[in-house]
Amino acid sequence: MSEAPRLASIIHVDMDAFFVSVELLDQPELRGKPVVVGGDGERGVVAAASYEARSFGIYSAMSSVQARRLCPHAIFLRGRYERYSEVSANVMAIFRDVTPLVEPLSLDEAFLDVSGALRLLGEAPVIAGALRQRVFDEQGLTCSVGVASTKFVAKLATGAAKPKASEKGPQFGSGVFVVQPDETLGFLRPLPVESLWGVGPATLAKLHRIGVLTIADLADLPEENVVAVLGRSQGRHLHSLSNGHDERSVEPDRAMKSIGHEETFAHDHHLRSTLDRELVQFADAVASRLRAQGLVARTIQLKVRFGDFTTITRSTTLAVSVDDSHSLLESGRQLLELVDPAQGVRLLGLSVSGLSSDSSKQLTFDEATSGPGWQEADRMIDEIRARFGDDAIGPAISAGPDGLRLKRRGNQQWGPDAEMT
Repeated sequence: MSEAPRLASIIHVDMDAFFVSVELLDQPELRGKPVVVGGDGERGVVAAASYEARSFGIYSAMSSVQARRLCPHAIFLRGRYERYSEVSANVMAIFRDVTPLVEPLSLDEAFLDVSGALRLLGEAPVIAGALRQRVFDEQGLTCSVGVASTKFVAKLATGAAKPKASEKGPQFGSGVFVVQPDETLGFLRPLPVESLWGVGPATLAKLHRIGVLTIADLADLPEENVVAVLGRSQGRHLHSLSNGHDERSVEPDRAMKSIGHEETFAHDHHLRSTLDRELVQFADAVASRLRAQGLVARTIQLKVRFGDFTTITRSTTLAVSVDDSHSLLESGRQLLELVDPAQGVRLLGLSVSGLSSDSSKQLTFDEATSGPGWQEADRMIDEIRARFGDDAIGPAISAGPDGLRLKRRGNQQWGPDAEMT
């Protein structure tokens, strides 16, 4: 029996300049202006830029200093992670109304497998257009959509559907780009080889050394030649992609692998006592997220980036899984003792992994003999925050003249702000 032909039933959706677009929903007077979301300090980075800002050459991950140099009149806005999460949830709900097979990649990007909806809703390109229109009608936001028979090609198709920045403002196309199965190789082959997933600077340099510039160049090489240059795993993977093969399916509700919080400081910190103050707040932030998601963790990792950008990590695995801030803080402190901050610490991070459901949590010996202690305190803190707001209670070290300033997801995600330098 011959294998049934693959259909173009994989959809990739990417919101257009998502963070900026959400800000413009709330501040419509900024439409048509060069708006940048990100850190505006000396160590800030651009998270998103309006198409007007992009026309000056500003792009995501660029340093804020360089962005200001390119466009001195750019309007910088702080990121609001909670607001973006709220809008993202609404958008993802629209996707799940079409198919349960939704794989979010980030707040503003997702794969959908609509193979089960074709009979009811029509072919995938029709579904893609309807999705795009519904997102605009219900959320006031635009998105770009790629349709193909594989995840990899669908993502590339989205790039072809994206608006383009120009001096006259954004140039919008159809917003939906479709690559039918029999068009896959014709679409892929002319593209630069760095378009392939997994081709970073190091891999690109290796491929360029053997004359590979396009996906066609790579596809036409014997697989064993590619393996000889890149190694067995990566070589076979990239050669397969270059020939249009991608067997990965859309994976809804993928289990979270880690939770963490990290921040870049406005100035390098040289004292362990200063870093300890940050750890207190990081532990509170990470533990709160663990409990909110009903998870516990066994492995705690400390990340330290020095002023010269050298980055090290230190980790420990506990005998039992935990979700309380005290346990995370004590482990973080032990790891910090292994680090000499004298040369100056630019970034500090605390993360946890080895996650499992909190139903698998075991009592420690101290808890069994003297009661829950810190766990009960954290539970009470959670109840107070649920009733009176997140900033109703927190570590004393977080208190300032303007009240509590807690560390939360998204805070300084793109570097410290100018007023904090």
